[in-house]
Amino acid sequence: MSFMKLGSKSSEAFHLEGQTWVCSTGLPSDVTVEVGEISFFLHKFPLLSRSGLLKKLIEELSGDDGYVCTFQLHDIPGGAKTFELIAKFCYGLKIDITPLNVVSLRCAAEYLEMTENYGEGNLVSQTEAFLNEVFSTWPDSIKALETCEEVLPFAEDLHVVSRCIDSLAMKACSDPSLFKWPVGGRKSQDNAMANGISTEIKPQPQGDNWWYYDVSLLSLPLFKRLILAIESKGMKPESVAGCLIYYLRRFLPLMNRQSSFKDKSHATIPTTSEADQRALLEEIVELLPNKRGVTSSKHLLRLLRTAMILRASPSCKENLEKRVGAQLDQAVLVDLLIPNMGYSVETLYDVDCIHRILDHFMSIYLPASVTASPLILEEGTLIAANDPLTSMTMVASLLDGYLAEVASDANLSLSKFQALAVAVPDYSRPLDDGIYHAVDIYLKAHPWLTDTEREQLCRLMNCQKLSIEASTHAAQNERLPLRVIVQVLFFEQLRLRTSISGWFFVSDNLANSQEQSGNLGLHRSDGNHQLDSAGGTDNMRERLLQIEKECSEIRNELQKLTKTKRSWNIFSRRFGFRRKTDSSSSKESNSTNAKTQSSTVNGKPNRESS
Repeated sequence: MSFMKLGSKSSEAFHLEGQTWVCSTGLPSDVTVEVGEISFFLHKFPLLSRSGLLKKLIEELSGDDGYVCTFQLHDIPGGAKTFELIAKFCYGLKIDITPLNVVSLRCAAEYLEMTENYGEGNLVSQTEAFLNEVFSTWPDSIKALETCEEVLPFAEDLHVVSRCIDSLAMKACSDPSLFKWPVGGRKSQDNAMANGISTEIKPQPQGDNWWYYDVSLLSLPLFKRLILAIESKGMKPESVAGCLIYYLRRFLPLMNRQSSFKDKSHATIPTTSEADQRALLEEIVELLPNKRGVTSSKHLLRLLRTAMILRASPSCKENLEKRVGAQLDQAVLVDLLIPNMGYSVETLYDVDCIHRILDHFMSIYLPASVTASPLILEEGTLIAANDPLTSMTMVASLLDGYLAEVASDANLSLSKFQALAVAVPDYSRPLDDGIYHAVDIYLKAHPWLTDTEREQLCRLMNCQKLSIEASTHAAQNERLPLRVIVQVLFFEQLRLRTSISGWFFVSDNLANSQEQSGNLGLHRSDGNHQLDSAGGTDNMRERLLQIEKECSEIRNELQKLTKTKRSWNIFSRRFGFRRKTDSSSSKESNSTNAKTQSSTVNGKPNRESS
């Protein structure tokens, strides 16, 4: 740390007695200066020879009788501590000027008119020269700026604050290694109090973020001005946003907690009021860069949750919701689980907030994703427009996960669940396994739903877009309406028939291609040909046996669900199933072998055998 020594005499003659400073030079004191609760018993000549203001006051208050004059300097910048140093300077005693006291000394010297008109090398010029040295280094500039808070009006008039901020902004945008600035060495400030809130984050950021910790020790007004100056100097938006989040995490303990109710950690209780924390949050949110992706979705969602807890202004919360919506595809599920902070708590999580965020996302990406539909684009354009479709698919998957989490809430109404589920278009879900899982959880948590409501709920999913695993689960799910189970079985049967047709078609084309290859003279050895033919037949037979087994299981499940003979007859006629007597079950293996050897016509299976 830089410092300057002034004066050559020892300051032992200047000592404190209770609330009184006395200069024991052997001469009686003839002037008393009162600063706050401290009185200074001094001599007129050393003071008036260095200060224009003190000279004026002494001349006005001194009488012809030579009595001691007394006056007050309660408004002097820096108070009694600073005036003590000035008094020593006037007596020519040794004083140390440091980055921690130079600002108050500079302001007090200006206040007392300690210019070159009252002695060469007076305090104004001395402190101004030292300030220039302070501004050349990062740590000293930070310390000087912190002390400006104590004498802010005077420091502003002398442009000390603006000069200090400009110096820091320039250094923050530069590489500290080029100038050998000592950074991150402020261990004495680790337990400091800033804005009245105790701090706990002590690690020093490294790399491009080396300046985060030091600037986070500033008060909010000075920090805000410094951030604006740094941004105007060309600092990367990512670094600016990172510093703002770092500052908030120091002074808002809620920013260091997970949003989910499953989080068991407890933040320290802040020492400031909720109103002060709310004001801090709203100020920082306004400073965040608007560029998409600069502030992570995780931090934006934590800011939003904190804003709800602190009852921030509607404009602040709307600002954060729009920011999250613009990059919702970058969010993760755990951060979306924002507890409901409303006065009339209906649901466990704030579903309405997520719905608004989703609406903001759709307003940005829905037009682009519709334009990027593969049905109306040429191949070259489709490649360039993949991003909207990818973002939409990611958000749909995220939404399905969120619905599965909130579906277990007994207070979540069917209308809210449905409105949230249909907020994304159907084409954004390649598979409906996620929405089926959420619907199943909702049915389990709401067993009192009527048949009509269950039917409405199940319309959210498309049975044709369920995977084999989801279809198998749905076919055995007793919570689903019978109509939905029938649809699942129908589409599964249709899928199996399509697969069988495809396999026979491929097999027939393969045989034709082998014949054509033989005619062109592409011969194989008889042993290899027989081996390949036998292997293909065995694979086909094995796959057909598996399909028959799956069809048999579907029939068995359907028989369990069907309660009357009439319902079974209707279903059999619809799907083309034939009822078999119990005695025919022993012939299933023979019929399977017969089907394997059945003839195909034009590459398609013989329908009569099915």
